[in-house]
Amino acid sequence: MKRTLLAAAIFTAALTPAAFAQDADWTGLYVGGHLGHSFKADDETVVFDTDRDGVFDDTVLTSTGANAFAPGFCNGGAIGATIAVGCRKGDGDINYSLRVGYDLQFGNWVVGALIEETAVNIGDDVTAFSATPAASYTFTRDLRTLTSARLRAGYANDRGLMYAAAGWAWGDMDQSFTTTNTVNTFTPSGDSEIDGYQLGVGYEYQLGDVWLIGSGWTVGLEYLWTSLDEGDYPVAVGRGTAPANNPFVIIDPTGTDMMRTKDVFEYSTLGLSLNWRL
Repeated sequence: MKRTLLAAAIFTAALTPAAFAQDADWTGLYVGGHLGHSFKADDETVVFDTDRDGVFDDTVLTSTGANAFAPGFCNGGAIGATIAVGCRKGDGDINYSLRVGYDLQFGNWVVGALIEETAVNIGDDVTAFSATPAASYTFTRDLRTLTSARLRAGYANDRGLMYAAAGWAWGDMDQSFTTTNTVNTFTPSGDSEIDGYQLGVGYEYQLGDVWLIGSGWTVGLEYLWTSLDEGDYPVAVGRGTAPANNPFVIIDPTGTDMMRTKDVFEYSTLGLSLNWRL
């Protein structure tokens, strides 16, 4: 009888939250990797400064007063010189990263910090089309690498940890400009170094010995929103070999400035992580 009661007491204690809390000790250093899919959706256009007063609120007009960019704009890279040919839109990107972090647990609450280095290849294009001359003008930007430092806080229950995260991010971005216009000159300018912030939520689960791979391993599902300030990337359009009635030089003989409307690069990432807690 005593043995039966003792066995029952041990079994009951093993199922208590305290026992689970002991299994789910989140305090300590960890290293890991993350595999995710990034995607973005922008709706933007190209704006012009024909009088070069620093304000991009002008319409490029022909010598007859018509809108030189009446064909319009598209969110994508131009396939040809006219909008009728269409535009090529970018796809999402599979990215991977390495991270190191540290957590502290206070009862069921967990706070921590991590640093992450990500290899990413995500970008977008916006294209303007002119009728006079018949040409396309494409602004392209591609994010290659990203370094981030985030704080996180969450609630641990059994082997799981649900958390929210926020932090800083900075990296390198390739920006470029291409056009089928061969008569004017085009001089782009801008900075490839960008920075911003990240916000996210996630769930992490301790595998434990039940998976027969030893203790200390965790898997996680995470969503991150990244917003990066890339700064302006204006393109100065000069006369080149064009005649004096070229739309870019009618208002100001020295030319026109043009740029894309968004100087913020934003995208979402959904991914899985695998971490080893030391």
